[in-house]
Amino acid sequence: MTNVPPPKFDPDYVATLREVLDIAVEQIAVEHRTPATKAKMAQTIVKCAADGVTDAHTLVSRAVRDGADGMP
Repeated sequence: MTNVPPPKFDPDYVATLREVLDIAVEQIAVEHRTPATKAKMAQTIVKCAADGVTDAHTLVSRAVRDGADGMP
């Protein structure tokens, strides 16, 4: 196993990812909009972005999928 350095996102891209998170959070049930669920969704977005996903709609849909049921 090799150590791969984490990706570096410029400030503009981080702002875009934050907007993606805000859009995704608005699409889940209000009762699931907890800090833990939002953190899980943010993690999904960052991981996907690090894997090369750049389409905002894809990022939103993956985050919504992971946050739809909230955190256990």
